[in-house]
Amino acid sequence: MSQNQPALDRSDERVRHDETLSDSLRAFFDRIRSGDLGVLPVIVGLIVISVVFSSLNPVFLAPNNLVNMLFDCATVGMISLGIVCVLLLGEIDLSVGSMSGFASAIVGVLWVNMGWPVPAAIAAAILAGVVVGALYALLYNRLGMPSFIASLSGLLAMLGMQLYILGPTGSINLPYASPFVKFGQVMIMPDWFAYLAALLPGAGILLNGLSARRRRLAANLSALPMTKLVLKAGALTAGLLFAVWYLNLGRGVPWMFGLFVLLVVVMNYALTRTKWGRSMFAVGGNREAARRSGINVRRIYLSAFVLCSTLAALGGVLSASRLASSSQQAGTGDVNLNAIAAAVIGGTSLFGGRGSAWAALLGIIVIQAISNGLTLLNLSSSLRYMITGGVLAIAVIVDSLARRSRMSHGRA
Repeated sequence: MSQNQPALDRSDERVRHDETLSDSLRAFFDRIRSGDLGVLPVIVGLIVISVVFSSLNPVFLAPNNLVNMLFDCATVGMISLGIVCVLLLGEIDLSVGSMSGFASAIVGVLWVNMGWPVPAAIAAAILAGVVVGALYALLYNRLGMPSFIASLSGLLAMLGMQLYILGPTGSINLPYASPFVKFGQVMIMPDWFAYLAALLPGAGILLNGLSARRRRLAANLSALPMTKLVLKAGALTAGLLFAVWYLNLGRGVPWMFGLFVLLVVVMNYALTRTKWGRSMFAVGGNREAARRSGINVRRIYLSAFVLCSTLAALGGVLSASRLASSSQQAGTGDVNLNAIAAAVIGGTSLFGGRGSAWAALLGIIVIQAISNGLTLLNLSSSLRYMITGGVLAIAVIVDSLARRSRMSHGRA
């Protein structure tokens, strides 16, 4: 009997490992019921948006229209990526739109009016973002000023500085033939590079999954089945390859959107694989518990505010490149709304402690899809504001209900 015992153990272990595959669907619905929605609302939203707008105007899903939408996604999406950082801490920065407009004005004034090299003008604009973020952190950490009030003051101050440095003309046209402007308007990835980039996410998921699977099996723990791992990586790769192929029917994949996605990947790695990222979630979940565990809470707030303002400044630089101008209108209008809405719609909680860098990418695609579709329908700006505001309200309601469900299931 003892000779057969190892074989029985191995059989039991194999059954236990295979149960993950057979029960994966049930586990998925259990997560949904417990409030762990993941990207499901975004996927459902994109499907509904695509069906509605393409039925009303077939141009919506035309390759070149989608390419233009990706160009626009990169500018506001960069700002939204910074918003994710402060929302993870349960804070807010209302001045990101003004920060982006101010950065855009800095680039135009230093480059065109004062003759600075483009890299130096961009560096000065980004440095301004670092200084503003550090000032917000100082007001919050040392004086206890709520981020809502500090950033609201910054919104007004930077809007005034933007108007002041632009002067009475109010607008500066950037040289259209410059590489800086071409980057925001016409520069497209080569086909082979776009296809190669589309293969990398699936390959990364497969390699990381295999590594995690080996470690868990070596520790005699249940692991993700190979079938599920391969299907997940294969589905993502097939979807991305199809997207690249379809975009290449038009102009192709913009380099500016590629830069945005690269920064999302870097931010995602920092949030999920580093001590700093774990500290961000810990502070956002429970500040006092994080402080008692030895985390430097003030430093975490400093990093979040600096990153938020810096990425807002970078978004303003990309906006100047996209529009080939620095003007008084840069950063105004619905930029603030869209940046914050994108982060929330993508899955970042307003209550802190939950979210990811991918929220900025997924959310801004939803926001720009709505904006683009409404523009194609020739609807007025008033209707666009109301509809976008309604979508944001729905996203917050979903977030609140999901949080309540997580609390009732002990997962908050």
